[in-house]
Amino acid sequence: MAKADRHVSQTPATQALRRAGIAYTEHPYDYVDRGGTAESARQLGVPEHEVIKTLVMQDERGHPLVVLMHGDRQVSTQALAREIGVKAVEPCAPEAAQRHSGYLVGGTSPFGLRKALPVFVEASVLALPRILINGGRRGFLVGLAPQALGELLQARPVHCALAVRA
Repeated sequence: MAKADRHVSQTPATQALRRAGIAYTEHPYDYVDRGGTAESARQLGVPEHEVIKTLVMQDERGHPLVVLMHGDRQVSTQALAREIGVKAVEPCAPEAAQRHSGYLVGGTSPFGLRKALPVFVEASVLALPRILINGGRRGFLVGLAPQALGELLQARPVHCALAVRA
């Protein structure tokens, strides 16, 4: 079956989007281990800036949180910690991220998480006309209006983006 014809079965993320009545498009691609947003953007022919990564992090007390960031940017953990009023923020270990989210690393969606987590979104993401974000499975993105992040996730805008050094 051609890539464009593949239909990805329901995931907790697509179920959450449907329940909320949020329109989305499906964008399957061939998952490449450690390919990240650069690989998905290349395969789908979209700017990496519009592919949003879902990062599971934790504060200094080990409380998990989710950060949504442009694919071509990194999170300034210092700036994020300052904005959300904690001492420090760091990425979760893959096993912890999976335990908190219910998703495999590389297939983590902010929609349909195993348990409710606070969600923070780089403010400039909200200015994009449309974003692609993980749909709950490796090799599967969903396209939607970024306003859905606030509507469904109550995502709090933050300013914590760093340019990725080449």
